[in-house]
Amino acid sequence: MVDRTKCIACGGCVAICPVGAIKIVEGKAKIDPKKCVRCGGCMNFCPMTAIDINKQDPDENPNRKKK
Repeated sequence: MVDRTKCIACGGCVAICPVGAIKIVEGKAKIDPKKCVRCGGCMNFCPMTAIDINKQDPDENPNRKKK
C-alpha cells in the first residue's frame, strides 16, 4: 500500500520494481497487487517511507463497498 500523504512521486519505486507493478497515477505511486511479487524493493527504496507492502490498499480491497 502507498501512503498518498507521504508519496512525493519521485519515481524511484517505479524504476526499482523488477516486475513493473508500480506506476505514477495522479501524482502518486500506485501498486498493482496482481503484478506485485512482494519483494520489498520499493518499500526499502522509498525515501519517504510511503510504501508498506504488508498493508492492503483500501482501493484494491474487493470486499470494500463502493460509494
